[in-house]
Amino acid sequence: MPDYETHQHDVLVIGAGGAGLRAAIEASAAGVSVGLICKSLLGKAHTVMAEGGIAAALANVDDRDNWQVHFADTMRGGQYVNQWRMAELHAKEAPDRVRELEAWGAVFDRTKDGRILQRNFGGHRYPRLAHVGDRTGLEMIRTLQDHGIHQGIEVYMEHTVLSLLKNGDRVVGAFAYERHRGRFKIFKAKAIVLATGGLGRAYKITSNSWESTGDGVALGYHAGAELIDMEFVQFHPTGMVWPPSVTGILVTEGVRGEGGILTNSTGRRFMFDEVPDNYKTQTADNPEEGWRYCQGDKNARRPPELLTRDHVARCIVREIKAGRGSPHGGVFLDIAWIKSKIPNAAEHIKRKLPSMYHQFKELADIDITEQPMEVGPTTHYAMGGIHVHPDTQMSRVPGLFAAGECAAGINGANRLGGNSLSDIVVFGKRAGEYAAKFAQENAFGEVRNEDLEVVSRDSLAPFDRSDSENPYEVQKDLQAMMQDNVGIVRTEAEMQAALGHLQQLKERASRAGVVGHREFNPGWHTAIDLNNLLIISEAITRAALERKESRGAQFRDDYPTKDDKFSKVNTMISKNEQGEMAVRWEPLPEMPDYLKQVIEENK
Repeated sequence: MPDYETHQHDVLVIGAGGAGLRAAIEASAAGVSVGLICKSLLGKAHTVMAEGGIAAALANVDDRDNWQVHFADTMRGGQYVNQWRMAELHAKEAPDRVRELEAWGAVFDRTKDGRILQRNFGGHRYPRLAHVGDRTGLEMIRTLQDHGIHQGIEVYMEHTVLSLLKNGDRVVGAFAYERHRGRFKIFKAKAIVLATGGLGRAYKITSNSWESTGDGVALGYHAGAELIDMEFVQFHPTGMVWPPSVTGILVTEGVRGEGGILTNSTGRRFMFDEVPDNYKTQTADNPEEGWRYCQGDKNARRPPELLTRDHVARCIVREIKAGRGSPHGGVFLDIAWIKSKIPNAAEHIKRKLPSMYHQFKELADIDITEQPMEVGPTTHYAMGGIHVHPDTQMSRVPGLFAAGECAAGINGANRLGGNSLSDIVVFGKRAGEYAAKFAQENAFGEVRNEDLEVVSRDSLAPFDRSDSENPYEVQKDLQAMMQDNVGIVRTEAEMQAALGHLQQLKERASRAGVVGHREFNPGWHTAIDLNNLLIISEAITRAALERKESRGAQFRDDYPTKDDKFSKVNTMISKNEQGEMAVRWEPLPEMPDYLKQVIEENK
C-alpha cells in the first residue's frame, strides 16, 4: 500500500456543520472512537448562515402548538411527497433537541417569564422558531462545538474527501487530501456519516458558502447510494440584489416574521394578490389582520408574506417579469414601515434583527430602520439528497449514513423555514447513534490499494494538462447555465438543452488544468469540486425532466399545475452498472391512519 498517512476510527463523520457535530457527539457518547473531517476550519460551517431560528413545537408563545400541528405544517409545505416517518420523528423530537442545546449553553432569546422565545415564520401556523436574534445558526454551531470538543472527537480541519472506499457492498473508509498541503490521507472506518450540507454553488446566484458543492451527495452516489427528490431546489425569496458584489446573500425570513412587507415599484403589497387554496383559511385577507398576527394576536391569521418560500419566490418573479420590480431587478422588503405602528421602532428593529441591520448598512449603505431593502430569489437549499432509512439514517449502502441537507426525505417538495436547523440536530443525533451501533457490530474492512491508485491518479491529472481549460471558467459557465436553464422556472426545452450543455461541460472539466504545485492551490480545489457539481447538476436536471408537473419548488412553465399521478411518488436516482445516471419512480410508503387523521384535523 502507498505510504499515505493513515487514520482509523470506528465512526468517521464527514462535515462539521450542525448535523456533523451532532452526529459526532452522539457517536462519541456511545463509546466509539470518532473522527470528524471538515472542509474549512471548525466553526466555519454553513450552518452559521441560518439566521431566523430553529423550528420546534415548544408552545412557549402559543399554547395551541404541538408536534401534530408541526407535522401537518411540514407535510403541507412539502406538498405531501415528504417521507412521513421522517416528518413525524422530526416534529416529535425537535423540542427535546432544542432543550438539549439550551442545557449545553445556547443562549436563546427569552419571553418575559424566562422561557425560550419563539417567532413567526413562513408556513408555520404558530410562532415556533426559537432564536438568538437573527444569528441562530451561529449560536448553534458555537454550542455544539464547545460541547463536542470535550467528547474526545478527533478533528481534521481543511480536508476534502475525494472518494469513499468500499470492500464488497459496505464502506470501509475514505480517501481525502489536506487542502493546504495537498497530501493524501487514508481514513479507515467501520461506519461513515455524510453531513456535508448543500449544493447551492451549482447556481450563479446563491446564499450558500463556497463549501456547498454537493460533495456528500456525489460521494454517496458514486458509492452506490440512491438519491431522492433532486428536482426540488429551494429558491429563498429574499436574497440581496444590490450591490452586485453581494448578490444572493441571504435576507432572513425573520424580517417578514417581525412584520416586514413586500411591495413592488408601484408601492403595491402584491402578496395579497394570490393565495394558494390550501392556505386560504390560514391567511389574512387584509394588512391590519396580518400586522396583528405578527404582534401575537392569536385570533389573527398570518400575512401572505409568511406563506411558503416556493410561493413567495414565484410571486416575486412574477412582479419582476411584469416590469414592476425594483431598480436593480428585485422587489422591496420593508421593515421600516412599522414606525407607524410602534414607538421606538428603530431600536426594536436593531434588537430583533441586528445582523440584517449591520449587513445592509455595511454592504449596501442602507439603513433598514429608514429605507426598504431590495431583494430577490436566491438558490438556498436542496430538498433532495441521499435517500436514508427514516429511523436510522443509513443509506442502502451498509455502513453509510447521512444527515442534514445532504440527506433527504423530510421536506418533500419544499422546506419550511427553520425546519433545517431542527432537522440537523434531530437526524444528526440519530445518524450518530446508529452509526455507532453499526460500528460496534462490525469489524474494520480491508482498503484496496487499486482503489487508492485510481483516485490519486484522477485527482492529480489536472497538473499534467498544459493546453487546458481554466477550472474557474468551467465552474462559472456551469453556474450560469443552471441558473438560466434549470432555475426557478423550468421548461422541457431548456432542461433538454441543459443536458447537452452538461455533456460539453463534463468534457471541458476533463481537460481542466492547473499550474503550480499541490500546496495552497485553489485552482486544484476548484477542479476537484467541479466533478461533484457536474454530478448533482445532472441529477437535478434529470429528475426535473421526469416530474412533468409543478409542485413545491419545482415550477414547470410547460406543466404549470399539479398532476395527481405524481402526488404519491418520489424520483430516485442511482448509478447503473454502465456508470450512467438512472432515474426511476418510487411509490411513497403508505401513511398510517393516525397520521392521516392528524393532517385532516389540521387543515
